[in-house]
Amino acid sequence: MDPSEEMLGRAIARTLQAPPQDRADLFERLAREITEAASAPDSGMKPWTSTIRTGTDGSRIFSGGIGYSIVIDPRGRMWRAGTYEDFETTYEITPTSCEISSMSPRYEQMREYLPRGEDRMTS
Repeated sequence: MDPSEEMLGRAIARTLQAPPQDRADLFERLAREITEAASAPDSGMKPWTSTIRTGTDGSRIFSGGIGYSIVIDPRGRMWRAGTYEDFETTYEITPTSCEISSMSPRYEQMREYLPRGEDRMTS
């Protein structure tokens, strides 16, 4: 397993141990640490990035470069989402660019991350 994937697993586990109201800020800090470590010269790690957005409901969305996102909802619950299929997304289109302008999470399509030992699927 790539070291950045191991770091991400530890970041998720650590975030789930934190109080719900602290999770988004903690995970943002940990995601930035992974990005810095992966982009260090001679790190030996695969490139790793995370684009951070705020969802229309106040959630924090951490979109990676491999097609999935981690979402921390306003109550502090943590979700794994498909970056494209699990959001209602609007775009700002200009003659030279196409940028995301808003993302509305569709939690009913996502999988919730839970601390180890708890049921991984939610209804």
